[in-house]
Amino acid sequence: MALSTVQLPAPRAMVHHALPQLLESTLAPAALFYVILSFVGLRGALLATLAWTYLALARRLLTRRHLPGMLLIASAVLTVRTVAALATGSSFVYFLQPTVGTFLVAAAFLISVPAGKPLAERLAKDFCPLDPALFKRPYVQRFFLRISLLWTFVFVANASLGLWFLLSQSLGNFVLLKTTFTMLVIAAAVAVSTLWFRRILRGEGLALRWSTSMPQLLPVASGDRRL
Repeated sequence: MALSTVQLPAPRAMVHHALPQLLESTLAPAALFYVILSFVGLRGALLATLAWTYLALARRLLTRRHLPGMLLIASAVLTVRTVAALATGSSFVYFLQPTVGTFLVAAAFLISVPAGKPLAERLAKDFCPLDPALFKRPYVQRFFLRISLLWTFVFVANASLGLWFLLSQSLGNFVLLKTTFTMLVIAAAVAVSTLWFRRILRGEGLALRWSTSMPQLLPVASGDRRL
């Protein structure tokens, strides 16, 4: 099989695509919660954050934009969290729920490894339209098993430190520290995963090329290396 190249969107294009969603779903709600908490209190912060989510839904509906399923799920989960927190009057209950959820996600990644169906591979197939034959290569299969373990550690570390922040910091500090730490850890994990994937592709006789077009597996005219 001739040497091939795997094309993925350029990092700048991916950041440009993801940043608005990140601002809408994570950074803006966290900043809103912190500001409203400082001036109004917990109840106002909870309601303002929930209102922000509903406004994001309404804006997409009114402008006839695509309504992501994840946004619907996040809105439903946030509604349950807010109702539980308002009913108990406890911010701990509000922030403990996503921490527990993160531990469950880590468990799902871990369990998928011995099952031989790494969750990282399933997510890659959902979000990266690569040639299906690529996933059958032994080195690539081993990569997804190992990367699933990496993301297990990432989610456990994120949830553990988040729980420590929740137990040891004031509510305002918790929101700032947790949001900052999560962004940094996820960004680092994505960078490590990408570099690791590039190394694996080289081991398979493939080259990773950044492109503004849709990712696909394309033959390279020059080169006759065999796998």
